[in-house]
Amino acid sequence: MSPSLFLGKDKIKVEKRVVITGMGAITPIGNNVEELWNSIENKKCGIGEFTLVDGSKFKTKFAAEVKNYEPTDYFEAKQAKRFDRSSQLAIIAAREAFKDSGISKENTDFNKFGTYYSSGIAGLTTIQEQCGVYFEKGNTRVSPLFIPMGIANMPAGNVAIDLGLKGESISILSACASSTHAIGEAYRAIKHGYEDVILAGGTEAPICEMGVAGFENMKALTHATELDRASIPFDKERSGFVIAEGAGAIVLEELEHALNRGAKIYGEIVGYGSSTDAYHITSPDPEGTGGARAMERAIEDAHIKPEQINYINAHGTSTHLNDSTETKAIKIAFGDNASKVAVSSTKGNTGHLLGAAGVAEAIICTKAIQNSLVPPTINYKVQDEECDLDIVPNEARKQDINYAMSNSLGFGGHNASIIIKKYK
Repeated sequence: MSPSLFLGKDKIKVEKRVVITGMGAITPIGNNVEELWNSIENKKCGIGEFTLVDGSKFKTKFAAEVKNYEPTDYFEAKQAKRFDRSSQLAIIAAREAFKDSGISKENTDFNKFGTYYSSGIAGLTTIQEQCGVYFEKGNTRVSPLFIPMGIANMPAGNVAIDLGLKGESISILSACASSTHAIGEAYRAIKHGYEDVILAGGTEAPICEMGVAGFENMKALTHATELDRASIPFDKERSGFVIAEGAGAIVLEELEHALNRGAKIYGEIVGYGSSTDAYHITSPDPEGTGGARAMERAIEDAHIKPEQINYINAHGTSTHLNDSTETKAIKIAFGDNASKVAVSSTKGNTGHLLGAAGVAEAIICTKAIQNSLVPPTINYKVQDEECDLDIVPNEARKQDINYAMSNSLGFGGHNASIIIKKYK
């Protein structure tokens, strides 16, 4: 299949195909991609009681933390201290994706290898710690590394430094849509010839006192007291999301570049759409038109019809407004096909990874395509008439998937959708 062409004012420009050739993850349900997918297949829930903060201080009982994680297993002790936890997780996922891709300086020009790595909050733990130092010990005791550890572009910067990637290095901050935007913009950059390869992804490490208090006081976190009722997307008894940490990365590559070096190909990015609600700082537009517009744009970009999409990994946060609004958005974008497409949320497994959610879910979509298996929405019990789609409750479904869509919706009204196709 040849690259498509589009007419510009003065010339014809080639649109290149963009494939996934590497994946990496560290999440509450697995510290690599294989563990992540096995946990999805086995309906594992990564949610539990707090260990990173004193949970007795909060009404919120649960979080989804990365398990069995020691920074010194991945970094020298001195090096680990120079990275905020968000950058540590970002580098770990990026290293896995990079190694998985088989890329080297012998087969790739690293000057055309970009880094699009995002976060919603990034260095929140460092910011909290150093503010404490300032108020307790004074300004002279604040770490000289406070700024480079705390600023939100540093996961991208640290990943690029760690791997020696010298193409564009960009951080897109759009709250919980951040890493889906990163993937989408990376896809566009390769599609239009600006880079040969981009490592795209996202990271988040928000489980500190300020992070939990901030989300809790805005009433975004669940008040559930039973573990299996904490993150329950589309369930009528949902009461908020479960705060989570983790990171994911995928290597996106121009198809001919990948073929020329004999790369294994996991899937193809074929569509990307983005929009803004322009409605409220935290609440989605209740009519769902903003989310629908992102999905419609992704479908148009992929040059397919809505009925060709077999699976949607929904944003599905387990908050009342998100799940009901996203249901409306899917109905607008998919019309009569909305009731026929499989829609599930894997945040019952992972909790809400915030800025890293999109990339983790893109990886899950890619594995779902490979394994012809639709992930279930776990812990579902009580049907909600407002969320009446085919949400694949509790049990995975064997099904061929040619096209999967992944949705992300963020505070500020940011919406992003990508479409992943089975590579043929």
